[in-house]
Amino acid sequence: MKLLKRKEKEKVRIPRSVQHTIPIKTIYEDGIFALENNKFSKTYSFTDVNYAVAGQEDKERMFLGYGAILNLLDAGSNPKLTIINRKLNKVDFDNKIKLQLGNDNLTKHRKEFNDILSKNSIDAKGMIQEKLLTISIDKKNIAEARNYFARTGTEIGSNFGKLNSKFSELDLKDRIRIFYDFYRSGEEDLYNFDIKKFMRKGHNVKDYICPNTMEFKTDYFKMGDKYGRVLYLKEYASFIRDNIISELTELNKNMILSIDIKPVPMEEAIKIAEKVRLGVETNITQWQKRQNASNNWSSVLPYDMERQREESKEFLDDLITRDQRMFLSVLTIVHLADSKEELDNDTESLLSTGRKHLCQLAVLKYQQLDGLNTAMPFGVKRINAMRTLTTESLSVFMPFKVQEIQDTRGVYYGKNTISKNLIMIDRKELQNGNSFILGVSGSGKSFTAKQEITTIALRDENADIIVIDPEAEYKPLIKALGGEVIKISATSDNHINALDLNKYYDDKNPIIAKSEFILSLCEQAIGGKMITSTQKSIIDRCSALVYRYYEQGNFQGTPPTLEDFRKILLEQPEAEAKEIALAIELFTKGSLNTFSKQTNVETNNRLICYDIIDLGEQLMPIGMLVILDSIFNRITANRKKGKTTYIFIDEIYLLFKYEYTTQFIFELWKRIRKYGGCATRNYSKCGGTIDK
Repeated sequence: MKLLKRKEKEKVRIPRSVQHTIPIKTIYEDGIFALENNKFSKTYSFTDVNYAVAGQEDKERMFLGYGAILNLLDAGSNPKLTIINRKLNKVDFDNKIKLQLGNDNLTKHRKEFNDILSKNSIDAKGMIQEKLLTISIDKKNIAEARNYFARTGTEIGSNFGKLNSKFSELDLKDRIRIFYDFYRSGEEDLYNFDIKKFMRKGHNVKDYICPNTMEFKTDYFKMGDKYGRVLYLKEYASFIRDNIISELTELNKNMILSIDIKPVPMEEAIKIAEKVRLGVETNITQWQKRQNASNNWSSVLPYDMERQREESKEFLDDLITRDQRMFLSVLTIVHLADSKEELDNDTESLLSTGRKHLCQLAVLKYQQLDGLNTAMPFGVKRINAMRTLTTESLSVFMPFKVQEIQDTRGVYYGKNTISKNLIMIDRKELQNGNSFILGVSGSGKSFTAKQEITTIALRDENADIIVIDPEAEYKPLIKALGGEVIKISATSDNHINALDLNKYYDDKNPIIAKSEFILSLCEQAIGGKMITSTQKSIIDRCSALVYRYYEQGNFQGTPPTLEDFRKILLEQPEAEAKEIALAIELFTKGSLNTFSKQTNVETNNRLICYDIIDLGEQLMPIGMLVILDSIFNRITANRKKGKTTYIFIDEIYLLFKYEYTTQFIFELWKRIRKYGGCATRNYSKCGGTIDK
């Protein structure tokens, strides 16, 4: 322990300029900083998890998982957990949330939507919270430091992954940005760091990130036109709740909270615990001797001594039998304000939060510079106010609160109920982009779907949107967005060719895949009855024949129709072929022949709505098969173009009445992600229940 303290000791230097207040000696392109005394530091970021809203069992699992991460920290390292609160600046807001206006006829809609997003962001806190882990280590050279950080980062990252937290290392540009945003508060929009330009010009990175002026007073500092103050956790309560960190970081101001951790080697920790216990037992023995000398043979051991005995025993048991480690820790907070009065009010808010948890936060007197450098994620510790904690005691300072979802160019889904920030999700970045919209009747499911359709149409020009509308309620929206509404019914002039096919319909052989669809179509036309093996063979043979010329033309030109398929059936010698031809006559020459003609509607529009309210009970099973197959055609074609396809199926329970429609949707749901698409189902059931 004495050796470690000697290594951490630094020479006292009085800064002669604002650059000298920044404790960086050398920077490297991979994000490693060289510090004083041959120390190197690297910073990693990790994403938040939904700890605050989790159930009791999940909280216990996360608590133990976080303790396992702390136990992994190397005794020779100096880890620092940092939580940074900063306000969302205009550049981040424009890049992440606002829609690009563009130059098409939807520009006016984008402006209106941006106004809505701006209004909602004003109502929200508008804070971005970053969570960092900075590790500093004493190594001889940069090569040894790189090897250490690579090994340690992989090991710790795998344990963060078990908590569903994404752990990644920060490169030089991202790490420099942290300090730039703090020191140059209000100038975040101007950040444009390029190390190659700096190297060519011979500039020092400190010149770029440091503020114009810094004045350090007794209990606060002034940085440019901002006021700041550093506090530290002076007294700990005997019992601390696991939400103390989340409450301390709820202040809606730019602030940084850091927890410096010094792992103590296990053998050293056990020696310290045994020494403390031996000292307690010695004091008890001496007290008993004094009582015996006074002939006080029935005296009761004082409460404070009894308590010391129990606590020392418990501490030693934690180290030996309960997989606990010993840590030295100090918590520091630095916060900024626009005026001294505002700074004092914010300080009082933090102090009252500490008192609420029976802890005492204190302002650092004459140590504001050392406290600032300790709180910042440089990797240095210059505050000697360490407190001894075990793994479980340190885990109480839980850095997790609630997961923020703000994907760049994401879709607006509402507000986070805990943090009040906007929820922006890019479904393409999810492991599976499919979704359900569940709710009772009248709860706003269709409105939610329309809002998402609007955002996607306005934001992503490289995405196609297809809507299946059984209630004819999406037509005004689709028309306003420049889309195509295709009304499907027996009497409609709109026709979709059931045998439309492109060469990308299947990865291997599109004819074979299309043959399965025609088989289902014929089975449905026969009346939903199981067809014989002979009939299946005939249908498969005719499917190949009807596409033979279209396939020879590389799927170009005019595709065949159901009428062509029926003619080929009539040419076959088997009697079963005539029966199949007779069964599908209603859908080719009869009154329900809307799918036996060439497609005469614009199916290449990026926004298509299939209006099926008048499809009719007789035509519904086949109609839905044809529509879904047409959608699958579009998806496979878009896959080759690199375009995303969004499918919205409203009131999907209406389609679950038909076996083949249900089976097709089931297959589509499983395969659509592979083809670069996302499906959304709108499902409700009357009576106030939700049915999946």
